[in-house]
Amino acid sequence: MELRQLRYVTVIAEHGNLGRAANALYVSQPALSYALKRFEAEIGLRVFDRNPSGVVPTEAGREVLAAAAEAVAAAERVAAVADRHRLGQVLRVGFEASGAGELTTRARAEFARRHPDVRVVPRRFDWGGEGPALREGQVDVAFVWLPADLTRCRSVVVHSEPRVVGLPVGHRLASREGVSVVETNSEPLMWTDKAPRDWVDWWAVNPRPDGSEPLWGPQNDNVEEMLEQVAEGAAICFAPQSMAAYYARPDLVWVPLTDAEPLRVALAWRGFDDSPLVRGFVEVVRELAER
Repeated sequence: MELRQLRYVTVIAEHGNLGRAANALYVSQPALSYALKRFEAEIGLRVFDRNPSGVVPTEAGREVLAAAAEAVAAAERVAAVADRHRLGQVLRVGFEASGAGELTTRARAEFARRHPDVRVVPRRFDWGGEGPALREGQVDVAFVWLPADLTRCRSVVVHSEPRVVGLPVGHRLASREGVSVVETNSEPLMWTDKAPRDWVDWWAVNPRPDGSEPLWGPQNDNVEEMLEQVAEGAAICFAPQSMAAYYARPDLVWVPLTDAEPLRVALAWRGFDDSPLVRGFVEVVRELAER
């Protein structure tokens, strides 16, 4: 029995669907299905019952999964302790694209001022990647764009900002002071299959206020690819307002979306991590967010 297998089955249980779990784990669905069958064969028990919409734990599986979650959490604690001793006084801060806007940079700077002996390392992740990176121990804290899977994590919402639509210069909507989501229904919308589907649908406002589905355009793996395709006129994109400043380009225009739910950003950390550095960073972010 390997730790990787235990992590796989806990993620399958979280998502209740092999496809969504495979996306969260960044593995193919056939590979994950094979790993699950092998695990069940090794322990001599069926952990999940399959049905058309996904998987459901069996009675025995629920107890197996509870023990597996405990083992995964224990392994994460071991890795976190080892990292602290190996890396010394280092705090790794994860974020995505523009993170929590100016709060991201201000928090790192203020924490560094209060803790001059600690090296603060910013780590940027692509779409929806900061949550899994936190759970896997790649970072100590993270500014997470919601919605996100924060299982086994603690979090506090520290930032909110309106959403905008990114358009190429000269687009028919580029001169507007505000745009409704339904006014973009005929425009191909950038999206990605690298993030969980509920994350993608939230950003795309799917379904739309009128009940329709977005016109799905080209896919992208990161911010730079997305903006390049928008600038060349292949599609439009939805983004937080701060990206207008962080990713300003002469060939792009950012227009406020008048009826889209604003982005909420949570500061998150692993539930078992009660280190002084993590506590100190959380305290700094909360103070700055309240000002």
